[in-house]
Amino acid sequence: MSIPPLFAHLFDDAALFPPGNAAMPAAVGGHAGYRQQWYAGLVSRFVCPAARLAELGQALDDFGWDSSAPPDIAMTVPGGPAALAGALAIAEQLPGLRLGVVELPVGAAELPGVLDELDDISEETVAVCVEVPLVEVTEEVAAALHGAGLGLKLRTGGTTAAAFPSAAVLGAAIEAAVAGGVRFKCTAGLHNAVRHDDPATGFAHHGFLNVLLAIHSALAGGRPPAELLAETDGAALAEQARVLAPDEVAQLRQRFACIGSCSISEPLTDLIELKLVTPA
Repeated sequence: MSIPPLFAHLFDDAALFPPGNAAMPAAVGGHAGYRQQWYAGLVSRFVCPAARLAELGQALDDFGWDSSAPPDIAMTVPGGPAALAGALAIAEQLPGLRLGVVELPVGAAELPGVLDELDDISEETVAVCVEVPLVEVTEEVAAALHGAGLGLKLRTGGTTAAAFPSAAVLGAAIEAAVAGGVRFKCTAGLHNAVRHDDPATGFAHHGFLNVLLAIHSALAGGRPPAELLAETDGAALAEQARVLAPDEVAQLRQRFACIGSCSISEPLTDLIELKLVTPA
């Protein structure tokens, strides 16, 4: 198997989003290409903002995508619950799309007022993943989402230094998510396996391998997640990942869905260099 279970379908293809900002035709062509490669098992859904769904539908037609096997789509709704009905209506008008997940921001304070509505949508149509600001993620918030059949989205980076949470803040959110029982994903800034400072921007990026091991530690009652998030020794992290037992990997991935990344080549390159993935 080219892609080990720990990394299977780990990366949502967010090529349209910063800092990649790919043009729609290039993003569609790239996603089609991934599906034909030996590392296809690393890639999950294609992420598209609600406002660009019609553009995506046209790009798929122009590309000549096989309508009998449309790509799985994760639709982001930046406008939150107020914009959700309109976004779903747009998606319903595009039968060539296979909408699997809706992602939208909701503050912890407004969450109780929209839980029932989001639960109904999740049960009837697609999965719903709620982005709550990291500092507002508590065990109670995570448990409420889990109880309503919803997922949680944690933002781990962006286009400014302030968008990257500290290891302590992200670690606390991971602990809360694990304690609350919710299935969750991360997005932004996780192109590379190991924590590092980006030489171009100076931003301190979290590593996706750090994140995976921090989640495992929270599940197993091991080291504080913040300690693992701060680790910069790639060889040590890779060895910890290599010795995870199959049942530990299964438990981890049952709770952690995926990572939104505008790059697929960067995480793939890191996994190959760390000898965690062997090219076919």
